[in-house]
Amino acid sequence: MKRKLFAVSMAAAMATSCFAGTAFASDSEPVTIKVTRACFNLANPDSEQVKKVQDAINEYIKDKINVQIELTDIGSGEYTEKANLALANNEINLLWTASWESTIGTNDLVPANAVYDITDLLPGTPLYESMDEGQWEATKYDGKNYFVPVYKDNVEGYDVMFRKDLVDKYGWDISSVKTLADLEPMLADLEAEGLKYPYLSQKTAMFYRYYINDFDFFTADSQSNWVAVDRSTNEVVDTVLTDQYKEFCTLMAKWAEAGYISEDEVTKTTTDTTTQTQDWGISWWTDIPVNAEANSRYNQEVVMTPITDRWAHSTSALGSCYTVTANSTPEEAQACVDFLGLLYTDSKLADLYTFGIEGEDFNYVDGKVEQTDAGKYNHSMWESASATIVTPLTTEPDDKAELYKEFNGGANTSCAAGFRFDKNEVADKYAACQNVFNEYGFALENGGYGVDQIEDTIAQYQAALDEAGYQDVLAAFQAQYDEWKAENGSETTDESVEEESSSVAE
Repeated sequence: MKRKLFAVSMAAAMATSCFAGTAFASDSEPVTIKVTRACFNLANPDSEQVKKVQDAINEYIKDKINVQIELTDIGSGEYTEKANLALANNEINLLWTASWESTIGTNDLVPANAVYDITDLLPGTPLYESMDEGQWEATKYDGKNYFVPVYKDNVEGYDVMFRKDLVDKYGWDISSVKTLADLEPMLADLEAEGLKYPYLSQKTAMFYRYYINDFDFFTADSQSNWVAVDRSTNEVVDTVLTDQYKEFCTLMAKWAEAGYISEDEVTKTTTDTTTQTQDWGISWWTDIPVNAEANSRYNQEVVMTPITDRWAHSTSALGSCYTVTANSTPEEAQACVDFLGLLYTDSKLADLYTFGIEGEDFNYVDGKVEQTDAGKYNHSMWESASATIVTPLTTEPDDKAELYKEFNGGANTSCAAGFRFDKNEVADKYAACQNVFNEYGFALENGGYGVDQIEDTIAQYQAALDEAGYQDVLAAFQAQYDEWKAENGSETTDESVEEESSSVAE
């Protein structure tokens, strides 16, 4: 049965509403926490304006929670270095981070014992009730809550993307596309008219994306898509030897021979702006709540249809999150949870923290936010607070919050959600296997070999992996995953996959 994860219940909504609207009174001194975040919209945040925002936040929250903040805003280009130094000097209590950040990313902080276990602080709090339990389960690390995800597009799924002018020209029914093979009549139309890139892979080896219905690629990295959890068995598998891998590589080889995939993909000579040209017809897209965003990104109208289900797993939900640092006292840790609880449930605080000072950094226009050109404080929802509470921009739909709830709420939970692999014990062999992927895997997945070469090349690929130490890497994955399952009582399989999933390449 497909499990609904992230829909916010009425009871939770009522609880958070009461929290946001209740005045707080205390005779004790407020607990001051040091908050450090990255700024992606301004290269050099204005320290005076940040201080002004900090002071406005403290004035607003003083009667609501017994907390005050010291806010540090660092440009993303310097964030890793400066935040890492501040962590080493115990100068942070609440840190923004992400699964993809280097040095201070989620997979770096836990092994370094740099994070505070807030598992027991969460239940019953406005922060916990602001998101469904599945969100917290998907973001656990070794069974514990160290991270507070920013509620945004926190699940992973993929679409096939089409230039709309071509859909209109040929009258394609894109809703009929259920597998990659269903694209072949459309690709034939594009090849016949001489389009340079009938199918554009965007220089991406797509097995680890197109096949997420079958596997949890918990490394979230195409270069290490040679290992995954098989959703039907809940076991770690060598994906290179699966029927699905042979199927996908064979289909890509077939498309290349038919002229649907250009050799430019294998040689990586397409550019990141090729999608903004008229040279392609069909490509892929990471599904988000408002897919129309792609129109401005690609400077032309595009339309999508889903090719996979949406999944919540270890990496997807930690694309933007907060962590309480290990140097924090119990009082400071509780203050961090209280602050985030208000941030995730109080729209005025969320807007202040995200957009800055009204009348200077932004204005409200017909109930939406319009950021000013002269603004000195500038953040986005995805790295600030919950999409359900941050006021939409004037360029965003009115029902943005509901779109995010529906998007995340329609996802499945992976049987491996919460598991993270510690590759330190096999780091050199892991890197060597990634190099082997670059030699064989990328070309196999982009039509670089003929159909009659696929079986032999896959065998060569596996042999090269084994020579690089793959079996030791695989054994480490298996041992860690088996231990994690034993400790966390992981379900036997992804039930929804057993009942509903079928290969996208058929």
